[in-house]
Amino acid sequence: MRFRFLMIALLAVPTLASAQKGIAPERDWTNAVLWQQYSGEYRALAFQAYNFARLSLKEALWENQNGKPNCVIVDADETIIDNSRFQGYEIQHGASYVPAHWTEWTSKAMADTVPGALSFLKFAASKNVETFYITNRDEADRKATIENLKKLGFPYVDEAHVMTKSTTSDKQERRNKVLEKYNVLLLCGDNLSDFSNVFYREGKDTKEQVDANQHLFGTKFIVLPNPMYGDWEKLLYKEGKFNEQEKAKQRLEKLKSY
Repeated sequence: MRFRFLMIALLAVPTLASAQKGIAPERDWTNAVLWQQYSGEYRALAFQAYNFARLSLKEALWENQNGKPNCVIVDADETIIDNSRFQGYEIQHGASYVPAHWTEWTSKAMADTVPGALSFLKFAASKNVETFYITNRDEADRKATIENLKKLGFPYVDEAHVMTKSTTSDKQERRNKVLEKYNVLLLCGDNLSDFSNVFYREGKDTKEQVDANQHLFGTKFIVLPNPMYGDWEKLLYKEGKFNEQEKAKQRLEKLKSY
């Protein structure tokens, strides 16, 4: 019996040491993914965002009468479609993000809807408000993305309205293209750079810009919750290239405490 307990203890030591050193960095994201997949709070926040979007759209329709057709701009991932199953796959395979895995996932066209998104965009369509999907999915993902969105029943899903990334993740050029012909009544996204280049700052703190534009959130800018990934992560890391273990260590060092 003593021998058995000794063996269990010896086997546990490396596991505990690994956890303390951040040797399994993919576990840093486990709670975030589980929260999105299982919590009622996540669904409530998504519904809340799209309820505000509906109210704001009604008000904007009343105010905008300049002859141009109306539209809304939405991001795709974690704004109208849920990729938490992909994130779960990465965690189970000891990774945080592998491009080949992402290509495999998008090709399946099996992402589900974010709660409230489909209902809101169908409501917008009923008011003759078009939807432009400006996503930083690569051009190679376009066909499968269109298939996924059509399968879920989203409106205005075609080559003209789905705008994927070509050369840069900066979405301003694509937004400007839409603005040439349309009134953009509101924008929906999970990342601040989905709204304006004011927030497009690689690895820089955007809280000051958020405070300066606070009146736009919930009215012109509708933010969806995404604890799994985003530009905010860049603030956590030093300049240079680091493996996942080193990044996990830097995340731990960034925690505020007392």
